[in-house]
Amino acid sequence: MSKLLVHIYSHPQMKNNVTMGLLVAVTGLREGHDVEIFFSADGVHLLNCKNENEIVGQGTGDVKVHLDELREGNVKMFVSGMSSRARGYDENLLEGYNAQFAMPDTLINRSFGADSVLCY
Repeated sequence: MSKLLVHIYSHPQMKNNVTMGLLVAVTGLREGHDVEIFFSADGVHLLNCKNENEIVGQGTGDVKVHLDELREGNVKMFVSGMSSRARGYDENLLEGYNAQFAMPDTLINRSFGADSVLCY
């Protein structure tokens, strides 16, 4: 199968963008692709979503539901450490996910290693 990198940087208020990015990642996982996600900029806020119906897109699903499926699928997540710290988050943001803080060079390297990079 293919390697897919989904880069999510949009603010949670951009509900359709962020839920579409997560839906694409979930769909890739379901289809057996090797999926990774890089959260940066305002996209790091998504990992702080704790309840269903908190962030829901129009026809693109619920952030919490998508994140739960990605967690259960053990999808590798990279989270911008600089973006997280600038928004007041620490390592607790990563709790429960197969996630680690990363720098921009990780995004570049993972992009070169992926067959497709999709950005939301």
